[in-house]
Amino acid sequence: MKTVVRAFFKTLRVILSPFMLLGEFVTRPKAMLRPAARQAEVDRQCTGIVLYQYKTCPFCIKVRQEMRRLALTVQKRDAQQPGAIRDELVNGGGKAKVPCLKITDAAGKTEWLYESGEIIKYLRKRFATA
Repeated sequence: MKTVVRAFFKTLRVILSPFMLLGEFVTRPKAMLRPAARQAEVDRQCTGIVLYQYKTCPFCIKVRQEMRRLALTVQKRDAQQPGAIRDELVNGGGKAKVPCLKITDAAGKTEWLYESGEIIKYLRKRFATA
């Protein structure tokens, strides 16, 4: 029975994935405009931020949309498949849950932030001002 349920959800993901990605593309928000010097500073600050995600996770899509709206150039890593990136997420953050934002400050201190709502709140607080 467990195998049947897994096969059902895997098939469902395969069928729905293209529609989810198309929906993300069609509903892309317009990026906010900042003066060039401020945008360069924001881009510099984004070098310490990494988003661990799955391509078709609805919560990850929500976070990526907010990143587009805020005009953030954040590195994204797909942690869906077992491997080095997923191991990095589990070893650093403690769980294989996405979306997860890895924030590394100038001193090298790392914070792992889970939950799309908390990630969006953090990004707005830090980057929403033009």
